[in-house]
Amino acid sequence: MNSAKPFLMLAFGSVFLLFGCQTSPTSEPSTAAPEAKAAEPTDPEVMGTPAPGTKFNLVKIGMGTKEVTDLIGRPTDRTSYATGKSRIPFYRGSDRFRHELLYKGMGRLVFTGQATYGDSGHRLIQIQHNANETGYR
Repeated sequence: MNSAKPFLMLAFGSVFLLFGCQTSPTSEPSTAAPEAKAAEPTDPEVMGTPAPGTKFNLVKIGMGTKEVTDLIGRPTDRTSYATGKSRIPFYRGSDRFRHELLYKGMGRLVFTGQATYGDSGHRLIQIQHNANETGYR
């Protein structure tokens, strides 16, 4: 019987800590007008302003790499890199690698895809308009 006493004290103490220390609101909710939030971009996947006469206006989010290059031509340069998700054990999603196509005087197109090589399965997720893009890494 004595061995159950410390267990019961521990159990009641834990329950008290979990539920007994909750506080209830003592004041009425504020009726003041909520603060205005900063204007958020309506389309965060498209950044910057397109350069005049650029072909970047033809591409849309979700297009494949081959579809984009057939539409606006070959890039000046390209690069690929692993995202943080590639380090997650057993993660097999499509956002493990990013692929960027750089176009001189137009900007960059960012794709997500499964592999670090090849163009299959890559989808356009971001358009970065930049008239000052050098086109090289």
